Amino acid sequence: MSVEFTGFVATQESSETIPPVGPVIDKHYARAVALAHEAGDFDRVLIAHSSAWPDGVVTASQIFSDTHRLGVLLAHRPGFVAPTLTARTLATLDHFSDGRIAVHIITGGEDAEQRRDGDYLNHDQRYERTAEYLDIIKRIWSSDAPIDHEGRNYRFEQAFSLVKPVQKPHLPIYFGGSSDAAIAVAGRYADVYALWGESLAQVRDTIARVRAAGASHGRADQIRFSLSLRPILGRTEADAWARADGILARAKELQEKAGYKVFERRKAPPANSGSLRLLETAAQGRVVDKRLWTEIAALTGAKGNSTSLVGTPDQVVESLLEYYELGVTTFLIRGFDPLQDAIEYGREIIPRVRAEIARRESAQTAKAS
Repeated sequence: MSVEFTGFVATQESSETIPPVGPVIDKHYARAVALAHEAGDFDRVLIAHSSAWPDGVVTASQIFSDTHRLGVLLAHRPGFVAPTLTARTLATLDHFSDGRIAVHIITGGEDAEQRRDGDYLNHDQRYERTAEYLDIIKRIWSSDAPIDHEGRNYRFEQAFSLVKPVQKPHLPIYFGGSSDAAIAVAGRYADVYALWGESLAQVRDTIARVRAAGASHGRADQIRFSLSLRPILGRTEADAWARADGILARAKELQEKAGYKVFERRKAPPANSGSLRLLETAAQGRVVDKRLWTEIAALTGAKGNSTSLVGTPDQVVESLLEYYELGVTTFLIRGFDPLQDAIEYGREIIPRVRAEIARRESAQTAKAS
């Protein structure tokens, strides 16, 4: 199985240890981070979604302009744009980027954030809408004639798109969500199912659940898996753990600063299943498995991708390959120092993982012959 690496580009430098400063859209920073990922042999970069952040479609267009090969994984939240329009927008981006766009469907797990953009559906209703949304988009992409639709959430007549995706049968659909409702939708529509950095046992369990959901649609072997982590590297294992301790101390310091709200601790348990699962991981201890570090997840209430693999490059690669053996073929890796860590990952992690997987595949081919 081939392996892919996804990084992360934002329009402003920030993390749990770096407070945002300067303009919300720093064109020079965004360009530098995108170019660092391209130079580091990343396959694509995630553009995340928030109800308060700059528009992802415009940001993706700029990244395509700044780079030559790098793909974009565009986080998209159904429910705020008509699916007929989304289908045309994504297909158009696919053409202008020469097939470098993929979409990450984020249905939304926090009621408060959904309501900032006027969405008052509950959790299961949102996933029901997402299923209808994706069904419409795929029909628009594949239909040679206008289509009608009358469903629970959408109704239209004679919808048609002249522009079809460059990528066939369509651009890749990534999907996130750990609840039963989410996995049911993933089994039907996801090309790549995305997990946060859970333990090996949890990842094994989730992969089995998603494949079982896909089996009912004849797709058990068609779904790939992505895992999100925050690697922390050091020249020695002790150096790496010292760096992790420094990251935790800095994150705690920023949480205590008045007015610093971006990465503050949750005041109530998270509503989304993905965060709850990360907190279950953190409850197992500071370190789970060999080197999965959970303290940032515990500190922030698992607000997003917040667990790390800590160690030397060889040790972190060893741990990544353990997930690969479970069926993970895409790794979304980003650091607490976004630009410098992307450069380091491109130098120390990506070539090691690719070389080891190529070695294994070569050995299997030789054995089979």
